[in-house]
Amino acid sequence: MEVSRTRALRGPNMWSRHTAIEAVVMCNEAERSITDMAGFEARLRALFPSIGALRPASAQRVAISLAHVLEQATLALQAQAGCPVTFSHTHVTSEEGTYQVVVEYSEEDVGRLAFEQAVRLVSAAMDGGTFDSEAVLAKLRELDEDVRLGPSTGSIVDAAVKRGVPFRRLTQGSLVQFGWGAKQRRIWAAEVDATSAVSESIAQDKDLSKRLLQSAGVPVPIGAPVDTPDEAWAVAEEIGLPVVVKPVDGNQGKGVTVNVTTRQQLDEAYKAADEIGQVMVEKFLPGSDYRLLVIGDKLIAAARRDPPHVIGDGVHTVKQLVDKVNADPKRGDGHATSLTKIRFDDIAVARLVQQDLTPESVPEKGRRVILRNNANLSTGGTATDVTDDVHPDVAARAVAAAQVVGLHVCGVDVVAESVLRPLEEQSGGIVEVNAAPGLRMHLSPSYGKGRNVGEAIISHLYGHGQKSEDGRIPVVAVTGTNGKTTTSRLIAHLFATMGLRVGMTNTDGVYVDGRQIDSGDCSGPKSARNVLMHPDVEAAVFETARGGVLREGLGFDRCQVAVVTNLGEGDHLGMNFLNTVEELALVKRVIVQNVAPSGYAVLNAADPVVANMASVCPGQIIYFAADRHHPLMATHRAQGKRCVYVDGDQLVAAQGSWRESIPLRDIPITRHGSIGFQVENAMASVAAAWGVGLDWDTIRRGVGSFANDADNAPGRFNVMDYRGATVIADYGHNGDAMRALVAAVQAMPAKKRSVVISGAGDRRDEDIRIQTQILGDAFDDVLLFQDACQRGREDGEVLALLRQGLEGAKRVSHVDEIRGEFIAIDTALARLQPGDLCLVLVDQVEEALAHLAQRISAG
Repeated sequence: MEVSRTRALRGPNMWSRHTAIEAVVMCNEAERSITDMAGFEARLRALFPSIGALRPASAQRVAISLAHVLEQATLALQAQAGCPVTFSHTHVTSEEGTYQVVVEYSEEDVGRLAFEQAVRLVSAAMDGGTFDSEAVLAKLRELDEDVRLGPSTGSIVDAAVKRGVPFRRLTQGSLVQFGWGAKQRRIWAAEVDATSAVSESIAQDKDLSKRLLQSAGVPVPIGAPVDTPDEAWAVAEEIGLPVVVKPVDGNQGKGVTVNVTTRQQLDEAYKAADEIGQVMVEKFLPGSDYRLLVIGDKLIAAARRDPPHVIGDGVHTVKQLVDKVNADPKRGDGHATSLTKIRFDDIAVARLVQQDLTPESVPEKGRRVILRNNANLSTGGTATDVTDDVHPDVAARAVAAAQVVGLHVCGVDVVAESVLRPLEEQSGGIVEVNAAPGLRMHLSPSYGKGRNVGEAIISHLYGHGQKSEDGRIPVVAVTGTNGKTTTSRLIAHLFATMGLRVGMTNTDGVYVDGRQIDSGDCSGPKSARNVLMHPDVEAAVFETARGGVLREGLGFDRCQVAVVTNLGEGDHLGMNFLNTVEELALVKRVIVQNVAPSGYAVLNAADPVVANMASVCPGQIIYFAADRHHPLMATHRAQGKRCVYVDGDQLVAAQGSWRESIPLRDIPITRHGSIGFQVENAMASVAAAWGVGLDWDTIRRGVGSFANDADNAPGRFNVMDYRGATVIADYGHNGDAMRALVAAVQAMPAKKRSVVISGAGDRRDEDIRIQTQILGDAFDDVLLFQDACQRGREDGEVLALLRQGLEGAKRVSHVDEIRGEFIAIDTALARLQPGDLCLVLVDQVEEALAHLAQRISAG
């Protein structure tokens, strides 16, 4: 068994909507059926008993191969490690003994490690080797805990997903972006982007925040920052014992000692706080420790926090009681579990001494033994929900405290006998305000009802009720064999005509608000994600090529409109196990499968493979075709559904008895309707704009102002005049494109026609030959050029295939072979006479167009 390629599909893909690991696995003949491998399954189950039942892919009646075993082992390892994964699939490719193994992951690092370990497991079962499944599962669990979001951030993300708000982790930590483009918001754990660094700094400075609260009439304990133990004792005596000693700038209860009553205790407390930063001494308030969570202008949750403790049973020592409590599976070493293990350290031992106990003491039955002075969950404390008990005045003080400091999500620490009465009536007070508060105690308290604080934060970011938003901007995805780039550019132009700042990706680059911010082929998921991160973008149009979908999946979870221009005979066949148009459609239709339920798929009714994609669309369908009498169009219209077609010299959008029309003469790219493929591109673009909800005045103005020149749509049927001859530059590079171009140029008068063409070496032989077979019947002169990049072909091999295509051509009378694209262009231009027409099929689009422009301007 050999694994030749492993990919992480980070978005919806041809297999599923799940993120997944995809690997190409080759098995020799003996490995294609485990029933022929004596003892293999028994050895496998001995090494990993939890693998479950072995099965082939449900849709394929094939033997269970090692690739199938690898698939199921990868899934089972993740599932046994506690990862929420359920999907896996093994595809038998057209190449004998070669499989595509696809396994869902929830965290990419964990998925990759699980796959690597599954390969080890299968190899060990084949060779009689060893495999420590428990150690591997422990490693997977540890990695999963390290990389997955913690409970606080995770609860916010879960609430966003439930509402339909898209999210993206920006780091391996807790920095998360919600929404897209101009509607994006960001959080860092439980801190939102609107909170300023100034407010966070104030919250960290306990003395400053306390003075601000006091000036706003919020009750706080008196105290002061100190620089030495002697100064600390002096302040303690001045304000009166007992006191609290803590760092001025601290968090999670680190270095905090409460109820200090003696100089010895104070010196020890000062030392603990001084390790964190400057020390502060303040009056100890009697009562319980409460954490009130304020989000925006509302109190959302409240919990009473109790310090870590054990209850004596008269039998076990304090240390044994702590070990027993820590054995609870709800307690862990970090923040991934609802509770944290009690720390048995020097601080705990010192707290025992205050109670006349040691770690080996056996406390009497029912005695409460305190292990720490502070009640933070991070040190092993517990929390009891008291949200429903909070007095309105207490809630108002907490909200005021958060707003004085400027925190949008704020943990307010209150010490009081009870939250049932106003703080002023019981000498209670607010002792701290905290930015980015932990949410564990509210999500899953030790006692009482959990609160959906994640939803409260999402509601703060995106509103609630009738004002609720999902953080999405209009997204249109465009795919197909030909016309993708022109259609993408025209749709983006329609958005811009409405006044929106548009982000667009295509094979020429990335554009935001008309400015190019990246160049090259940017039709993949990374470019799409970059556009969705741009804070200015109010609408997005993504040309979506097959390569990016195969490599990584989509760069978005769903789109409002998906456009499939055509498939025809396909392109790039014979690569990535896609040998037929029907197989290619499985990749192209991914955007259709991920249309929003309220969205539309715009499909070419005249292309049967494209039209069949309607069955997998979660939304509605807009069909387009030049022939309004096409049976599929007629049926769709009769059902009162949306269609776009040509009626005489009009482009028509119709739904039931409603019609809207635009004269083709008012759509410049169609040249009064004479260029058929541009009419199709216009229909697809108008249908997409209709699906998004643009008004018809905007659509009319947009299609009427879109110029098909080298600036607006480079390499897409750019028509230029050169000394009275017509020069057309186009990026067509497959048989369907050649047919469309021939039909277009035949509608244009010319004395003599010439074409400049090369071929991409990564296409099949027949795909290269078919281009010149078509062109040879429509052009007089053919100039074949070879560029520097032959993409795996031998020198002269592409030119030989192009010449083969010209054998038996009906019209061509002269053929030249030229080395270099620019030399070929210059040669063709030099031969032109007034009234001639030359089609230049550019390879290096930007460079070739710049060269053409220079030659034409020079006259």
